[in-house]
This record gives sequence, structure tokens and C-alpha cells, in this order.
Amino acid sequence: MNTVLIIDDEPTIRMLLSRILELEGYEVLKAKDRATALYTLKKNKDVQVVLCDVFLPDGNGVDMVQELQALVPEAKIILLTAHGNIPDGVQAIKNGAFDYIVKGDDNRKIIPIVSRAMDAYAEAEKGKLTKRTPEPVTTGHTFESIIGQSETILEVIRQARKVAATQVPVLINGETGTGKEVFARAIHSASRRSAGPFLALNCSAFSRELLESELFGYKAGAFTGAVKDKRGLLEEADQGTLFLDEIGEMAIELQSKLLRVLETGEFVKVGDTKTTRVDVRILSATNRNLKEEIANGRFREDLYFRLSVFRLLLPPLRLRRDDIPLLASHFINRYAQQIGCPPPKLSAEAEQLFLAYPWPGNVREMMNATEHALIVCDGEITPSDLPIDMLASEPSSASDELLDLKSVEHNHIVRVLHYTHGNKTETARLLKIGLTTLYRKIEEYGIKS
Repeated sequence: MNTVLIIDDEPTIRMLLSRILELEGYEVLKAKDRATALYTLKKNKDVQVVLCDVFLPDGNGVDMVQELQALVPEAKIILLTAHGNIPDGVQAIKNGAFDYIVKGDDNRKIIPIVSRAMDAYAEAEKGKLTKRTPEPVTTGHTFESIIGQSETILEVIRQARKVAATQVPVLINGETGTGKEVFARAIHSASRRSAGPFLALNCSAFSRELLESELFGYKAGAFTGAVKDKRGLLEEADQGTLFLDEIGEMAIELQSKLLRVLETGEFVKVGDTKTTRVDVRILSATNRNLKEEIANGRFREDLYFRLSVFRLLLPPLRLRRDDIPLLASHFINRYAQQIGCPPPKLSAEAEQLFLAYPWPGNVREMMNATEHALIVCDGEITPSDLPIDMLASEPSSASDELLDLKSVEHNHIVRVLHYTHGNKTETARLLKIGLTTLYRKIEEYGIKS
């Protein structure tokens, strides 16, 4: 999982950047100041990219670059500032920062910059992979770390344990957010290849040409810009496991090359004439119906049969409701530790909502909802601290009092007040109501502000 650490003393900025990055599939850690950031990095050495505010309560981001790199040497540091300052930018780059950008200038720039930083990190890691003995996957990626006690999830874990001991390809099916990569890592960790590398590639994140280069590698001169040979992920994963997520997105032209790898362990790099041999176990995942893709001519049937020698079907969260309290407790404790606060209590009303909500985004959505609640709650997580989507879902899945118009209005006012840190003038402006009207509604609903 690609991991980004956000360091910013403004909760709204942390939440906004976190949401933007998580929607792109990144795992996000957050810190409100220098001290919390250093503590977080000591506990999480696999952070690849750091987004750091220049002005922090207990430090200066420009000066912190070298301090951060001392803890995570390969991580790429991107500095954020509310006001562009050329001397600061120059000094930041001299100190080793990857880039220096102005906050709020254009949030659409964040993803391309983080993506380039991730690519730079990956290139550095690939250089190191050729010079070192791969380390085993950490115990954090074992079957024991998968949270759940429902019979549904325990049965999937039992099946996964059995197939982990073999060498056969595994196709993991499941809705978005059900934990397909989590299971892939656990299978690798429990296999005879656990001492080898585990590499993951999202097939939907690249064009056909880039995906071919990433997967198979290329020879110098194969195309414009190919100034030196590049090892692909198949070669980097030799003696280990390669996880291909969103396999249904792979272009049909590349599927035949992947099929050859599965059948013979051989492939030809882009621009090469010689065959390269590898010993790689392929795990793949998709949320698509591949049989429908085959019927529509978008997926090769022979590749499907090779990938799905063993299939795992991960259940959506709505079919394992017994696990919801366990997962909620786990994420509350996890994010409380990251934020640096005591774990808040989940009120009975909020827990009822957790149990009733259909969770279309599955475990990933629960992670986001829990983190959001921790940011805005005050000692206890109540329904008003949860994302509005949870309150406005199916009326049959929540009590009427949580979904009537007054309750929705009450909850929205509370959320905007949290957003503005209690600034009533700004709250009234955002709600597009008069300040007098806002005060009347605060009194009417008994909102503590």
C-alpha cells in the first residue's frame, strides 16, 4: 500500500488532503505538528511520501526536511505553504525536498505531484532491490491481523490459509473496499515465498503502454525517453509474489503476454529480442464479473482459467455485520493513536447507525467514517459526528428521529460549526443564512457552540 503522511496543524486541511488522497487509493497518516510527525514516522517506516506544512506550531517545514529524511531516508518530502515564498522554496529544494507548492492554489495538482513522488520513490527502491536480499513481509500482513470473528470471514480465512501453502495463482473477487490486497499480502506472508518480495500493481492506474513497461520492463532505446534498461515488476518480484489489482482493466493486448508468464515463466521486455525467465506467483483481484468481460470480448477466457485456479470471494461488510463493532473499535483506537488523543467512546446511537448502515464502500468506507468522526467529535462519537451519507442512507436502516428534516438540519449546522472552529459569522456565510437566523437555530436545537 502506498502511504502518505500529512503534517498540518489545520484539521480541515488534513481532512481535505486525506480525502483527496484516499479516493485515489493511498493510505494516509496524519500529524498535527512536528512532534506528532516524528513519533508517527518512528512507528511507520514504510511512509513513501510526506506532505508537510511550512509553518507548524513547533517547527518549520523547510528546516524539518533533513530531520524527516533521517527517519525515512527514501521518502519524498513535499512542502506546503499558504503563501508562496521563492527563497523558502529554493532552500527547501536545497535541503532535499522533492517539491514545494502553495496550499489551495489548485487541489487538482496534489495527485499528480504525489504520483510523481511515488514514482521517484519506487525507482529508488527498485535500485535497492537489486542489491539486497528481500526481507520477509512484516507480521502486520498476516492472517492473524485480519479483523473479524463472523463465520463468513473466518471461512474465507480458512480457504486462504490452505491455498497460501501452494504455488497456484489465486483470483480474489470482491467489492471495492473489502480488503483484497490485505488478503493477498496475508497469502504471501503465509507462503513459502514469504522471504521474497511482495509487489503490487494496480492495472487501472496506467495506460496500456505504461502498464506494459511497468510489468515487463524495457530495453534502452525501446522508445523515446528509454535511456537505460528498466526491470519490470515481474523481474523485481522474482522468487516472490506479484499482486495485480483490477486485473479486469488490463488491455487485451497485454493479456496474452501475461498468459505466457503464467504458463512458461517467460516474457520478452519491450524493445528486446531475448526471453527473460522469472519464478513469480501471481495473485490477482477484481471487482468486475470477468465472465461477463469474456462474453463481451474484453477478457481472454484462457487467461481467466489460468488466473482463477483458486478463487476467493470476499464478503461485503453488510454480510458480516457481526464484525462491525470489532472493526469500529479497531479504527477508533488506530486513528486516536495517530491523532494523539484518547480513544473516544462510541455512543449507543452511533453504534446503532454503524450496524444499520449498508456500507457500500465496505471496510474502506468505515475507515474514512471513523477517521472523520474522530476529527470532529468531542470525547464521544455521536450520530452528528458521522458523515452525512450515513444519516441519509436507507430510511429503513436507521431510526426516524435521525433522518427527519430537523435532525438533518441540526447535524449539518453542527458539522459546519466544527469546520469553522465555532466561527458563527463564517458558519452563517457558508450556510447562506443570516447571522440572526443561525443564532435562533442554535438556540432552537440546543447546539453547544
